[in-house]
Amino acid sequence: MRHQKAGRKLGRESAHRASMLRNMVTSFFSDERVETTDAKAKELRRVAEKMITLGKRGSLEARRHALTVIKDKKVVKKLFEDIAPRFQDRQGGYTRIFKSGHRPGDGALVSVIALTPTSSSSPDKGKTKTKGKPSKSASKKKGSGKTSPPEGERGKRVPRKKGQGTT
Repeated sequence: MRHQKAGRKLGRESAHRASMLRNMVTSFFSDERVETTDAKAKELRRVAEKMITLGKRGSLEARRHALTVIKDKKVVKKLFEDIAPRFQDRQGGYTRIFKSGHRPGDGALVSVIALTPTSSSSPDKGKTKTKGKPSKSASKKKGSGKTSPPEGERGKRVPRKKGQGTT
């Protein structure tokens, strides 16, 4: 049984796994996005979110702790001065994982892990998140969208605009 054994082994020895995750988190903060397998992205998320939390603390102790994981001083400086202040008001969920398909060689599920855009850096601040048709509950709130034709027009066919469904 695997009780209280968090984390994935990723088919590696423990030292190799730790080294790989250190390298990945360094690359992630320098580029702010990484394309990797889905399992590695999920493990990277755990480490990256802890590093951002350290960056939000901002103390010398937190910086030294981050330097034990991230070996590049420039990346740690970027984390503490650029990345962490963006998420000062957020309580977690600093990263997003997007599925990007399968790798051609072995068919492994490939994902892109990126930093979550903050409200100040988001270009589509006022736009709605849903695309396409509105949900049924939204159409009930706004009305059914259908109006009865004028009195003399009943029974006649009305041409629809392109892209308008029959619902």
